[in-house]
Amino acid sequence: MRSRLERTPFADWWWTVDRLLLVALCILMVAGIVLGMAGSPPVAERLGLATFHFVNRQVMYLVPAGIVMLVVSFFTPRHVRRAALLIYVVGMAMVVATLLFGAEVKGGRRWLSLAGMTIQPSEFVKPAFVVLAAWAFSEGGRRTDVPGTIIGFLLLFVTITPLVMQPDIGQTTLLALVWTGLVFLSGLHLFWVVALGGFGALGLFAAYHLLPHVAARIDRFMNPASGDTFQIDNAIDSFVQGGWLGKGPGEGTVKRILPDSHTDFIFAVTAEEFGIVMCLTLILVFALVVLRGLVLSRRNEEPFCRLAAAGLVMLFGLQSVINMAVNVHLMPAKGMTLPFISYGGSSLISLALAMGFLLAVTRRRPRSEYFDRIVVTRNERGSA
Repeated sequence: MRSRLERTPFADWWWTVDRLLLVALCILMVAGIVLGMAGSPPVAERLGLATFHFVNRQVMYLVPAGIVMLVVSFFTPRHVRRAALLIYVVGMAMVVATLLFGAEVKGGRRWLSLAGMTIQPSEFVKPAFVVLAAWAFSEGGRRTDVPGTIIGFLLLFVTITPLVMQPDIGQTTLLALVWTGLVFLSGLHLFWVVALGGFGALGLFAAYHLLPHVAARIDRFMNPASGDTFQIDNAIDSFVQGGWLGKGPGEGTVKRILPDSHTDFIFAVTAEEFGIVMCLTLILVFALVVLRGLVLSRRNEEPFCRLAAAGLVMLFGLQSVINMAVNVHLMPAKGMTLPFISYGGSSLISLALAMGFLLAVTRRRPRSEYFDRIVVTRNERGSA
């Protein structure tokens, strides 16, 4: 018979997981369904589908996404690293497969059709990449026999090369920014951070001159008269028409002409129907996830957990900012979803995986042997 003093695995998880972070993520998941009901019906009707086709599929995707986040949040840091390595290897193999077998959509090969389902493998590579990069840099700082910095650089090169070939400049830029943040947090000299920034600027310069669709988007952003700005103009108009409190659920009109109102421009639909107040509320919830994650990262004594948490939070926060910035015309248009709000099975499940990793590495645990060893060493030096 189990003693009452012994805690079950679920009880142990409940008392060690950060519940504030968990609640904020659940709010975003529920908000995604509600806002999907506002933005997706016109798109479904234009495509000749049932009115709530995308809503039903989002709910269908939300079930495995919730299970993935919950299960992964039970993992120990060692299990997180092993799972990330497995997901990264499988995901990269699928990314390469898209170059060979993927259907071309809007000038890029980013999707694979498997068993009647369409999957974007790069979405699953992102959280695994962040965890592995954090692992490489933390091990490099802890052990002199591990070339963590070299492994980290190689990891970036291996990851972004097939993404550039797809081409998927948005995901490439996002991963490069998160990776640069990890380089800075791992304690490398500021020279390397500046050098990486220069290399990134050079990469964008090359993309502008070598990839026509990248050049077209940047030109339209810098000079709206140079090309078609239909979606951006209507997105901005939705904020104007919605005002502070919005027109009301189902009363929006811009969503009826926006092709991507359920994905890239769901934030604009939210502004028109629910108002700027709702948009600010969403921003506050996103900010809560980011700031809470950074606070938990700073408090963590284990280098790997600290870096992994910071990297996963940067991934989540930057993706959110990019999507919202595009909606208000602060950035050139990119195919970047709003976490847990935009429609998309691959995006939803991969984000659940990332947040499961975040919940796992930020759980309260006993002081690590590594930290105890450092304290003992310092005490011995002080007494000598």
